[in-house]
Amino acid sequence: MTITTERTGVGAELRRWRRVRRISQLELAVLAGTTQRHLSFIESGRSQPGRAIVIRLAESLRLSLRERNGLLAAAGYAPVFSESGFDEEALRPVRTALEQILYGHLPYPAFVVGPHGRVVAANDAVEVFTEGASPELLTPPVNMFRLMLHPDGMAPRVRNFAEWGRHVIQGLNARAHRSPDPRLDEFVAELAGYVPDAPVGPDHLGFAVPMRLASVDGELRLITTLTSFATATDVTLAELHLEAFLPADQATADLLRLRAERRAAT
Repeated sequence: MTITTERTGVGAELRRWRRVRRISQLELAVLAGTTQRHLSFIESGRSQPGRAIVIRLAESLRLSLRERNGLLAAAGYAPVFSESGFDEEALRPVRTALEQILYGHLPYPAFVVGPHGRVVAANDAVEVFTEGASPELLTPPVNMFRLMLHPDGMAPRVRNFAEWGRHVIQGLNARAHRSPDPRLDEFVAELAGYVPDAPVGPDHLGFAVPMRLASVDGELRLITTLTSFATATDVTLAELHLEAFLPADQATADLLRLRAERRAAT
């Protein structure tokens, strides 16, 4: 008996992802090295795709590793990409490397963040973000975005909160558009409720919105850099990114060094 894609759901999944990526059957077929006719047959349930073509289609659609495993499962195949726990032995070399990166970024704050903003690791300089925050927001697992945007977290100390907060929300919306997920949509809606609307202000630089953060030592101006593991073959690792903050001016750099010296002394 022939198993069709209507039973596995891979045809419907391919159509859904094509619509998300705004790509035609012909464009996807060319990218995946197949024909539009073959792709049409897969989407309509008239042809059962082989494992190799499913992988090529997933790559051509720029799906995440988790999403590629999902497409394979919809076609009736076992996952290709493993998913290790962050604390498992398989990721020990990665953990060591991340610890070195976090330490090397001092005296500037940096987080390693998992899906939906879950903090996996951080360096000592992030104490500038936790200053005055509610204990509930600092109870593991800490969520970086909730800490930053919640009114009991950093929000009251961010001088340009409306502008900077909208910048954060826009980045999350872009991520949700690339990888639709009802849980992420719900989370973004929660965060957006904390951020007031605001017109683009004079501090908007186009490529970055510096965060103006009040602290006991004075105002800090920080910009963000994001680093991901582009060649990861483990789902957990692929979903991590390093969010590192840099001083936008010399005064901020000096204040962060001062705080680091004070931490070392105590």
